[in-house]
Amino acid sequence: MPKALPASPAEPASYEAALQELEQLVARIESGQLPLDQMLTGYQRGASLLAFCRERLDAVQDQIKVLDDGQLQPWTQE
Repeated sequence: MPKALPASPAEPASYEAALQELEQLVARIESGQLPLDQMLTGYQRGASLLAFCRERLDAVQDQIKVLDDGQLQPWTQE
């Protein structure tokens, strides 16, 4: 019998925590071992985590624009 999805906080502590939880969740869903109701709950949590990660990335991108005087510069490795 598969384990139930652990109760997760509404919002992750950090981008890294959200990404790690999302990766684990995707692996469990892809395994095909979750009952349908848990898969749906997992999908909903995954969508929430993805939105959280996107918001954090957008915020960082906005901060970079400020640091670059309003211009988003191409990333170059030196």
